[in-house]
Amino acid sequence: MSSSPKLEDSLRAAILAKPDAVLEDKDLMQALVAANERAMGANIIDLRGIAMERLEARFDRLEDTHRSVIAAAYENLAGTNQIHRAILSLLEPTEFEPFLRLLGGEIADILRVDVITLVLESAQHDPDPAVQRLQGVLTVAEPGFIAAYLSDRNPARPVTLRQLQQAEARIYSDRAPRIRSEACLTLDLGPGRLPGMLVMGAEDPRHFSPQLGTDLLSFFAGVFERSMRHWLS
Repeated sequence: MSSSPKLEDSLRAAILAKPDAVLEDKDLMQALVAANERAMGANIIDLRGIAMERLEARFDRLEDTHRSVIAAAYENLAGTNQIHRAILSLLEPTEFEPFLRLLGGEIADILRVDVITLVLESAQHDPDPAVQRLQGVLTVAEPGFIAAYLSDRNPARPVTLRQLQQAEARIYSDRAPRIRSEACLTLDLGPGRLPGMLVMGAEDPRHFSPQLGTDLLSFFAGVFERSMRHWLS
């Protein structure tokens, strides 16, 4: 009688019936290769086994890269959908004040930020009554305020993403102590007008960081900038 263990007839028949299932089972193939190496002995170098290990490692790295690419594509698509929804909401109001009030409500919710504030520079010292009504969404500052606020960026970029140790109370009001990152979108409001800035603040310090892309926010800033020119005209 042979000393080699034999498979049960039912198991042998199942493997012969579906050999592809054995080849596609990663754990099973690893067990078979390991058993083959033990049978060959420690003094024999199995080049085929080494090649399989290297191929398996490359496959695992490729699989990880594949997952990362899919995750990045999904995140980019989700971000694009958010920006599109926010822009469609901006186009709905027929009056200026409701247009601005959207920033602190629906637009902030869509973009998943905690605060959105529009900063406009003005040479007038007496606040307009409309500005008083829009406190929390609109802040009026003296000429040069925006350039000074972005002074750590030279030259200033259309979109600045940064983390904060201490947020500006003039922009964030009573929520300033909780804001830990922000996106600053500079606005060109047209010839003869002082610049503006749209500021988005988040309590999460990782929400806006310099390593993130700014294409979608630049697009949103461009649409908002043109809407502001329309209202101011």
